[in-house]
Amino acid sequence: MRIRRRGLVAAILATPCIAGAQSAPPARPIRLIAPFPPGGGVDLTARLLADPLSRELGQTVVVENRGGAGGVIGVEAMSRAAPDGTTLSLTGAGTITAGPHLRALPYDALGLAHITRLVRMPFIVAVRTDLPARTLPEFLDLARRHELRYASGGAGTSQHLTGELFNQMAGLRMLHVPYRGTGPALNDLAARVVDVYFGDPATLALINSGGARAIAVTSPQRWPLLPDAPAVAEGVPGYESENWYGLAAPPGTPPDILRSLHAAVVKVMRDPANVRRFDEAGLHPAVMELDDYAAFLRADSARWEGVVRRGNIRIDG
Repeated sequence: MRIRRRGLVAAILATPCIAGAQSAPPARPIRLIAPFPPGGGVDLTARLLADPLSRELGQTVVVENRGGAGGVIGVEAMSRAAPDGTTLSLTGAGTITAGPHLRALPYDALGLAHITRLVRMPFIVAVRTDLPARTLPEFLDLARRHELRYASGGAGTSQHLTGELFNQMAGLRMLHVPYRGTGPALNDLAARVVDVYFGDPATLALINSGGARAIAVTSPQRWPLLPDAPAVAEGVPGYESENWYGLAAPPGTPPDILRSLHAAVVKVMRDPANVRRFDEAGLHPAVMELDDYAAFLRADSARWEGVVRRGNIRIDG
């Protein structure tokens, strides 16, 4: 029997008892967990994805923010859901590839049903407006003479580890100040409570409004959205730390559902209109095939394991 695919719902077979029939998710809304509070890059990615993915699947995709523990609470909630394709979560280095080296996680990070990387982007090294450093060399000099405070969206997040990598490679001793998500960290940067923030693209709005200044970006080369901000590598040779967000389903998700979700997400993320929306937000589509994504996750895990070991970093709880 040939099934015309209209998203995952159309894959439901009229005769589910037939041996060898494909698995199919229930015909109900898909819950897309953004494991951080509203106002950051993870939340923005989820919301940019939800509507076009709803149309592609023929099912409503509802974004649910479940912040806490550097994203772990939201990913754990997804991992415990029924493996039927109706609960998904955004993921990142802090919850998948770096997290296992920092603390015991309540899920098997690499054992989740990983669908694809969604986007990649640099971090923005943003500083408070009154910091007495206007250039990257001035910033490095200031940070070597004074213990600056750098904010992140949570202990163990990729923002935290990007700052730690900066410390290690530049010979700095900046003090990490973790927050419960991007929004609170940005608020304290604007209020000059902290000195530096390794920000995701949500930081652009604060920079453009004059609430913070961009000293550098963490990509290997300059970023077109902030052309005047140098790459950190211009002052710290070899430095590179690009952020990424991925998409995962609970462990045990049937392979055919995983493949259907992968195909739908890749189609959405490669649509020119959607590419334009993501690019304008500073979130650059970077989907991967299932096998390539699995290899990427293993390599990223090995990289952050080294950073965590050199920094002797451990997070309790």
